[in-house]
Amino acid sequence: MSEELPLHINIKEPRWDQSTFMGRAKHFFTVTDPRNLLLSSKTLEEARRVIEDYRKGKVSPGLTEDQLWQAKYIYDSAFHPDTGEKMILIGRMSAQVPMNMTITGCMLTFYRTTPAVLFWQWKCLRLAKVASFLSSQLGTAYVSATTGAVVTALGLKSFTKHLPPIIGRYVPFAAVAAANCINIPLMRQRELKFGIPILDENGNRLGESKKAAQQAIVQVVVSRIGMAAPAMAIPPVIMNALEKRAFLKRYPWLNAPLQVGLVGLCLVFATPLCCALFPQKSSMKVSHLEPELQAQIREKNSSTEVVYFNKGL
Repeated sequence: MSEELPLHINIKEPRWDQSTFMGRAKHFFTVTDPRNLLLSSKTLEEARRVIEDYRKGKVSPGLTEDQLWQAKYIYDSAFHPDTGEKMILIGRMSAQVPMNMTITGCMLTFYRTTPAVLFWQWKCLRLAKVASFLSSQLGTAYVSATTGAVVTALGLKSFTKHLPPIIGRYVPFAAVAAANCINIPLMRQRELKFGIPILDENGNRLGESKKAAQQAIVQVVVSRIGMAAPAMAIPPVIMNALEKRAFLKRYPWLNAPLQVGLVGLCLVFATPLCCALFPQKSSMKVSHLEPELQAQIREKNSSTEVVYFNKGL
């Protein structure tokens, strides 16, 4: 008879060591797996039952540790971490690749006309707004990011008119990078104004830091731009070469599907790997914090040298 699964497994944390890049990469490859979107409601509800029972101290007969972790990642892929409610498909981490590959592929395909640029930049920012569950008070971030992306795209489009066609293909990437640089800081402006919670190594709250918020936002911006870079840099080179061949000239309607497929191939790897660039539980030396916060921390515990905070996604 097999032993019952112990109740000390910490399913609140990822399965793999998050202090290493490899551990973070394994975690995000599991979290962003697009196949999770194909799971049936029955499978999702079964995963929910297993996780909720385990949290209450109940272990399903015959449940193994691997099955428990599989249920945890299925649960995390579909249910909101705070409310426990099932999320809409496009709001799930597992939807990042299929949603972004469609919009990015179309941005790279239909970049030659102004209406197309306007439409696909708007769709891109619209997806970001929905996927981030933005509230109405963050409408400024959405409008500003859309404006920044469109101005960048149209300005560069005009500038690259007389340059080689391959240069024009990179205009959408510049626009997306600009949008991220505007959208994320504005979306998290409250954190920049009031700071984010910082903790010691034991999880004790030490206060709120604006400098920690600045570091967290920079890391998220770098990760987001890094996710977009391979998908918006590699396919244009391939498509520029393919469009010169007779095959695509004979079947021009294949342009968009090919572009979307190439983008998807890049995003399958770029999304989890760039999410893993920085630890989710980021750190900062006490000496880099605001002077008043440094004094407050040293007064409580002079041995604290490093503080920790959630950088966000």
